[in-house]
Amino acid sequence: MARNELKYMEAAIAVAEELSFSRAAKRLHLSQPAVTKHIAELEESLGVVLFVRDHHLVSLTDAGRAYVEEARIAVLHAERAVQAARAAGRDAEMMLNVGRTPYADPFFTSTILATRLPLYPRLRLNLSSGFSCDLAHEVLTGELDLALVIEPPDSGLLTGLKIDESPFYVVMSEDDELANYPSLNLAQLAGKRWILFQRQNHPPLYDLIQKLTNELRIIPSGIQHFMVPEEAIPLLNEPGGLVIVGKSGALRIARAGLTMRPLDEARLMMNTLLISRADNESQVISELVRSFMRRMNHLKDEDQMSLPIPV
Repeated sequence: MARNELKYMEAAIAVAEELSFSRAAKRLHLSQPAVTKHIAELEESLGVVLFVRDHHLVSLTDAGRAYVEEARIAVLHAERAVQAARAAGRDAEMMLNVGRTPYADPFFTSTILATRLPLYPRLRLNLSSGFSCDLAHEVLTGELDLALVIEPPDSGLLTGLKIDESPFYVVMSEDDELANYPSLNLAQLAGKRWILFQRQNHPPLYDLIQKLTNELRIIPSGIQHFMVPEEAIPLLNEPGGLVIVGKSGALRIARAGLTMRPLDEARLMMNTLLISRADNESQVISELVRSFMRRMNHLKDEDQMSLPIPV
């Protein structure tokens, strides 16, 4: 019976977060009829309707929101209980899954990987990479325990600690007339060919750049896109091209005749956060975050924050 209750909880959580029975089924590796049956049986046992279905649209009722909120906590505790029991029985190492965006300063990744917890000497961090919005979703679904991300989507289900704020950077040829300035603003980029990250890399940041461009009536001569910063290098061979990218990406490509300048726009700052689920009360995660922040503050006092440390 307990296993069945957990099965129902997992189905309800997946439907609530995906707002789609088909996507929930794919996420749970079940058929859609199986997920539909789980929800129907759950609603029957509770005596309340959790989801409203209307022309393939799914929304939660008040009862559904209340149930899912508590179900998330129950599932997380159940998963941690199993992991803790198995680890203790084997005296095995404990593992946390940590995501990071390659657009964040690699120094932060190096710092969290170097963090040691005396209370958990066998703790191991399993690192994976992805785009910030995808990582935030994986934290919500429980696939990741923590993630280093840039400007994650707003969600009351996430909690985050801000660890850095930095501007975008403009990478250009050393021969470009804009290289004579110590910093740049968007107005100075008018008439240039912009080379931007693909919108799918980070939709909110991409849309913000477009919004500010429209508000300020700045018109580039053209826009090209890249998935990773290195793809932009050949596009700079032609005159008039500028790459707009974060500091980490700029440092990776500003070499061999290329230079970088900060983009001085108050509304175009990138905040790096360490995020987790707001309802995740894991003691291990709390200890890791506290130790990480202590280490960051210590290194900050030593003026080492700006050093790009490769991982």
